[in-house]
Amino acid sequence: MARTLGIGKQDFEKVRKENAFYIDKTKFIREWWESEDDVTLITRPRRFGKTLNMSMLEKFFSVQYAGREDLFQGLTIWEDEKYRKLQGTYPVLFISFADVKETAYIQTKKKICRIIKALYNKYDFLLENDLLNESEKNDFLNISVEMEDNEASYSLKALSDYLSRYYKKKVIILLDEYDTPMQEAYMNGYWDELVSFTRSLFNATFKTNPYLERAIMTGITRVSKESIFSDLNNLQVITTTSEKYMDCFGFTEEEVFAALDEYGLSLKKQEVKTWYDGFTFGKQKDIYNPWSILNYLDKRQIGTYWANSSSNSLAGKLIREGSRKVKESFEVLLQGKSIIVEIDEQIVYDQLDEDESAIWSLLLAGGYLKVKNRNTYATEFGEWKQEYELELTNFEVGAMFRQMIRKWFSRSAGGYNDFIKALLYDDVKGMNVYMNKVAMTTFSYFDTGKSPSEEAPERFYHGFVLGLMVELADRYVLTSNRESGFGRYDVMLEPRRPGDVGIIMEFKVQDRTEEKELSDTVDAALKQIKEKEYETVLIEKGISKEKIRSYAFAFCGKQVMIKKDKEISIK
Repeated sequence: MARTLGIGKQDFEKVRKENAFYIDKTKFIREWWESEDDVTLITRPRRFGKTLNMSMLEKFFSVQYAGREDLFQGLTIWEDEKYRKLQGTYPVLFISFADVKETAYIQTKKKICRIIKALYNKYDFLLENDLLNESEKNDFLNISVEMEDNEASYSLKALSDYLSRYYKKKVIILLDEYDTPMQEAYMNGYWDELVSFTRSLFNATFKTNPYLERAIMTGITRVSKESIFSDLNNLQVITTTSEKYMDCFGFTEEEVFAALDEYGLSLKKQEVKTWYDGFTFGKQKDIYNPWSILNYLDKRQIGTYWANSSSNSLAGKLIREGSRKVKESFEVLLQGKSIIVEIDEQIVYDQLDEDESAIWSLLLAGGYLKVKNRNTYATEFGEWKQEYELELTNFEVGAMFRQMIRKWFSRSAGGYNDFIKALLYDDVKGMNVYMNKVAMTTFSYFDTGKSPSEEAPERFYHGFVLGLMVELADRYVLTSNRESGFGRYDVMLEPRRPGDVGIIMEFKVQDRTEEKELSDTVDAALKQIKEKEYETVLIEKGISKEKIRSYAFAFCGKQVMIKKDKEISIK
């Protein structure tokens, strides 16, 4: 009989006591312990079992779970006598920042202090004997939501000291979702303040803490060492491209297929693979996201479970507000192709608005992209560079991004949909009306950075092109010919169905030094279509000249003019 599916269960004890569906990952305990690393940072995308594995470590090592062999019987780790003796022998501090999602720094600091205060309350029995002197007892009681920065930064180190004295063993510290506050700080504009506070807390807890046996931090991203880890030279970093713990997070294909067999879904293996396979950790390919698989087993139908399980707002913001080059690269990805970029897996959040490589690093860490190939080479200056060939992780991720792009135009959905209809019906007047409505409503949405950008028009109409790709994907193959120079962006829609027309679009931003009126700009765009003979490509693919339409789009701020050239000829 198939086990009960416990969707969303993250407490190891609860999973085991209720005999819920569980894939044995206890070999991670052995691998981590035998690595003997002082402080380990493991990054994995969300919903990949990080919290469940941290809960498993807590239940295995914590003295508060001594003698709980019932939790581990039948699992891989319990086959080893050495580890049976190790179970329940260390004081463990388990902390999670998963719920620290405040919109301002002061609330974030208070939330972290509240978490630390709750941890102290858990060990208030330390006050009941002479283990602590009067000064230490006062310090213990002074831990509060309103404590000063210096008290907060020292608090976990002090608690480690107290526990190591009480149990006569050094402490294991487990910090889950360490970077959740960092992402919120970036999104809400208090990055610098939080970095200063976090750096002091982490330095005291993980670097200068003589009462620390070992520690693990988990998160989605590897925040740059310069930001918060500048003092931690004892940090072992495990990213999605590292070979350590490759199959300890997420489900392997063998594990997924066994689960499908257990739930009577053996005939669905190819469908599940098509949608959810694709994550790669180190050299381990064919990794599946547990959240999608558990929901599929429960609901027995395909869906965007992982992609819709929590906010993708940061990923959307980076693409929507990204430069022309970012959007062009994303077009390639949406077409099922790969891009080659140079990235550093360290995420520098305060450079995300300026550094394209930081954007790809974050999308890779977040699980939206996967590494197809990686190449290390030396430059002519003797520097070592890493080039990554990246592609969308799987079909589910692609579906998520298409849905996200549709939402970009949701505030003007009527106008955007009407524009598509007008385009297909060759209604130039309607195209002008609806395109101006869309531009007026969504233009600034594509350029909401710290200051107005000269690229604002480009960001809008590159986003618009992504929208075309999504809405017309079933009828057209969209390709783009990027031309040098500001504001030029050629789009070609090649029909998939016999009888449909081919469509050419030329985008041009008004240059007031050369073009006094917007009509001059649109005429210049039409002239470029003719001179560059864009029709040739479609004609060579068997589309008759009569079945090809060409449109010029001219932009000035939020004003758009569209004109059709009915007399284009091939020289």
